[in-house]
Amino acid sequence: MNDILLEIQQLKVHFPIFKGTLFPREVGAVQAVNGIGFSVRRGETLGLVGESGCGKSTTGRALLQLIRPTSGQVLFEGKDLADMQGEELRRMRRHMQMIFQDPFASLNPRMTVGDIVAEPLVTFDIASGKELQTRVQHLLHEVGMDPKFIRRYPHEFSGGQRQRIGIARALALNPKFIVADEPISALDVSIQAQIMNLLADLKERHNLTYLFISHDLAAVRHLSHRVAVMYLGKIVELASHDDIYSTPKHPYTQALLSAVPIPDPAVQKKRERIVLRGDLPSPLHPPAGCRFHTRCPYAMPHCIAVDPPLRDYGDGHFAACHIFDTPPPSKL
Repeated sequence: MNDILLEIQQLKVHFPIFKGTLFPREVGAVQAVNGIGFSVRRGETLGLVGESGCGKSTTGRALLQLIRPTSGQVLFEGKDLADMQGEELRRMRRHMQMIFQDPFASLNPRMTVGDIVAEPLVTFDIASGKELQTRVQHLLHEVGMDPKFIRRYPHEFSGGQRQRIGIARALALNPKFIVADEPISALDVSIQAQIMNLLADLKERHNLTYLFISHDLAAVRHLSHRVAVMYLGKIVELASHDDIYSTPKHPYTQALLSAVPIPDPAVQKKRERIVLRGDLPSPLHPPAGCRFHTRCPYAMPHCIAVDPPLRDYGDGHFAACHIFDTPPPSKL
């Protein structure tokens, strides 16, 4: 347990929907995240994957309290961030940072690069004057940027360079935990590998702990020690990097992996492509029972009525599926 840096218990994030202008009343809620739990060990990279709209980014923001959870616990070094307010929470923020998805929207266009990277150091009164400038130049150098760029503005840089500036800002306070929210999805393919390699190098250099959020299974495979698969606000499978890619248990994970191309024409030709039927249900009115049953090729009547819990099937391989509790069913 001393190895666990972050532990999530029954985390829920619901966004209420109101109707009416003069006297608005709550008529429902978007269940973006609905009762998930996992832990992240020190020095580990946990990958979080799933379709767009499944709640990945909301989860990452809720961990850092950028979005306040509806309920549940976010235990960082044993302290519940969800119960913290004001100055107590502010002091904890220096240990947790975020790399945002869009490098074009996450940097203030009115601030120079030097001011952007220096802002966390000034906010927490870590450095000033000549020491501050030296620290900023060192951070830019660490992420592969020329320290002479400190007086330039974000619009003068490419997407990959802007993302490097965002990474430098995240590193400024020497955090213990970083949420990387799809940090390569807005970048050119030629730049994505560079940013992934940079994140891996920085992790080793500073002993960082990452939550790496992505829909790119190849990127997650490259960086992560363990992988959590999310579907419509729920964790449906969680296992080591090797187990997820070699022996996926949940039908949704199997479908995701079958869509990843293999650079071997002979192997690719023999693969069975699993095509999911239907569309992702709305988180406003999620299906009863197992949320995946509306698209699952193995759905049974039991799946419609009962939501399967996330069970450990050995060696830390968790899956939430009724198929393991009964004899193998025939496809519907």
